[in-house]
Amino acid sequence: MSAWMTPSHPVPEAGEPRLCRTSAVRSVHLMGPAGGLEALLNEGARTAAFAALVSHPHPLGGGTLHNKVVYHAMKVLNDPLWGFGFPVLRFNFRGAGLSQGLHDGEAEAEDVQAALAWLHDEYHLPIVAVGFSFGAAMTLAACSGSAPSPVSAIACLGLPVEAEGRTYSYPGLSNITLPKLFLSGDSDQYAPASKLVQVVTSAANPKQMTLIPGADHFFTGRIEPMQQALAGWLLEQCHDPGR
Repeated sequence: MSAWMTPSHPVPEAGEPRLCRTSAVRSVHLMGPAGGLEALLNEGARTAAFAALVSHPHPLGGGTLHNKVVYHAMKVLNDPLWGFGFPVLRFNFRGAGLSQGLHDGEAEAEDVQAALAWLHDEYHLPIVAVGFSFGAAMTLAACSGSAPSPVSAIACLGLPVEAEGRTYSYPGLSNITLPKLFLSGDSDQYAPASKLVQVVTSAANPKQMTLIPGADHFFTGRIEPMQQALAGWLLEQCHDPGR
């Protein structure tokens, strides 16, 4: 566990693309347990070795697939300038945006599973599952079962511990042996660093905790360091020597 630092592997700078095309975006209508789920797919490079899912923050706080942190995380995973070029799916949880159903607070983990299943059926690639805030909590819940999963790595951005009167616990973390990134601001109002450390300590290896100096829960004014830290971790987890 360490504070944020420049990744040991170089991250592409603007003007140094590793891939050569901008991905197209298309609307996707997923079927979840509570009905249809509104979704957008940023198509990736045809040679992509991974696909990715990004889940949004709490709908009752206005969270949708268009959230700023969700969008900028997607850009790291998909934009040719970052060098990954993964196809990336974003979706609205039940009751958010045009998605059917009603907010539950726990059953949204099943929405994540439905999105993962669609993405795997579409691309047949290992998946990097990324979630921000509530989306991170639901991603962990979706990946904590014993059923086979297409997920190969998990990135939790701003994983909440306590927020707006809600308390989050993660007993399933000891069962998730996939590589995990816990990326938060060191001034996250919904996850004080000391409490987040306790959560991360309970997680099975492999894991990494990275704190962005001066960042709050929403990475206000610190989006670029968040992106750099996410990209550095992705290079470690998803590096393709043949690229």
